[in-house]
Amino acid sequence: MSYTTNDLRSLKEFYSSQFLTNTVPFWFPRSFDTEYGGFLLMRDTDGSLIDDDKAVWIQGRATWLLSTLYNTVEQKPEWLEGARLGYEFLNKYCFDTDGQMFFHVTRDGRPIRKRRYFFSETFYVIAAAAYAKASGDEEAANNARRVFGQCIEYATTPGLLTPKYTDTRPAKGIGVPMIMMNTAQQLRETIGDPRCDEWIDKWITTIETDFVKDDIKCVMEQVAPDGSIIDHIDGRTLNPGHAIEGAWFILHEAKKRNYDPRLINLGCRMLDYMWERGWDKEYGGILYFRDVYDKPVQEYWQDMKFWWPHNEVIIATLLAYLMTGDQKYAQWHKQVHDYSYQHFHDTKNGEWFGYLHRDGSIAQTAKGNLFKGPFHLPRQEWYCMQLLKEYIK
Repeated sequence: MSYTTNDLRSLKEFYSSQFLTNTVPFWFPRSFDTEYGGFLLMRDTDGSLIDDDKAVWIQGRATWLLSTLYNTVEQKPEWLEGARLGYEFLNKYCFDTDGQMFFHVTRDGRPIRKRRYFFSETFYVIAAAAYAKASGDEEAANNARRVFGQCIEYATTPGLLTPKYTDTRPAKGIGVPMIMMNTAQQLRETIGDPRCDEWIDKWITTIETDFVKDDIKCVMEQVAPDGSIIDHIDGRTLNPGHAIEGAWFILHEAKKRNYDPRLINLGCRMLDYMWERGWDKEYGGILYFRDVYDKPVQEYWQDMKFWWPHNEVIIATLLAYLMTGDQKYAQWHKQVHDYSYQHFHDTKNGEWFGYLHRDGSIAQTAKGNLFKGPFHLPRQEWYCMQLLKEYIK
């Protein structure tokens, strides 16, 4: 199948309407914490609060979203004020004395948990950069660039952060080059930084060299330091939706670079390989985990359908179709779009449920927790809306 211009126009209107009249209003303004700053985001299906703790990385994501709304959709004072609440909360409460950020804090900012990863920092970078563009705050811009530099150090200096594994069987994950590439892309597109292009090239090379396995048509989630497959349960475990998120980051970069054919080819290979491994041919939707050799997967949620991989696959398939014209991507986009809005979307209260059983039935009703908040779905609807605006001028 292929999409006509009218089909694409309808999709643009659909994503725009969902984003601005369904998804964003579920979260804001009711999630603004005007007493302590930041956002109250752990919410049930109807928007009622189930916990007032705050996940630091999602505070950053929400700040990015509100700033991006202000920068790209409409300069609503409410959105800028919300972004300020998030940005100031992050600065006031979310950095430890060693410069690392916490992962989980109380409503009033007291630290509960810190992780060995630096994803809180990467989301701080994109939040501060987008807020700096929205507000004109030069200190926010400086903070974004400073913490981006810290992230580069964390990503490239062995031992700077506590390692996840001992030296017995060392491993590295695709998550670091992926998140760093996208952080650099966001920084470049909001306030700019001369380091971005060089580092984006390096992280793309790492992904292509070490994680993309053309011989077995697969994108690995983790590998040994030399890029070889670790033939144990953890090393064999694939996350198709995550790999496809990486595919669209690379396609986005190809588009930025005047449709660079090498990057288009790389992004489409990653999408092709992991669609084949991830799409559930029996029930539809994207399976959460697979084993590279089709052996049993250890995690008990391996065949569940989580919301966020579907957001990433919707972006990747639409972007691949618009960049290549290949009709299979239109077909895949329609499949994942239809499945997602039929099964995840809460037509009564707005937003999406986060977790489904394999057969598509709802596993639990929370819209927000330590891991789910206003990011993957609104980013998907915003990105697709903006992308389609470009293509059907």
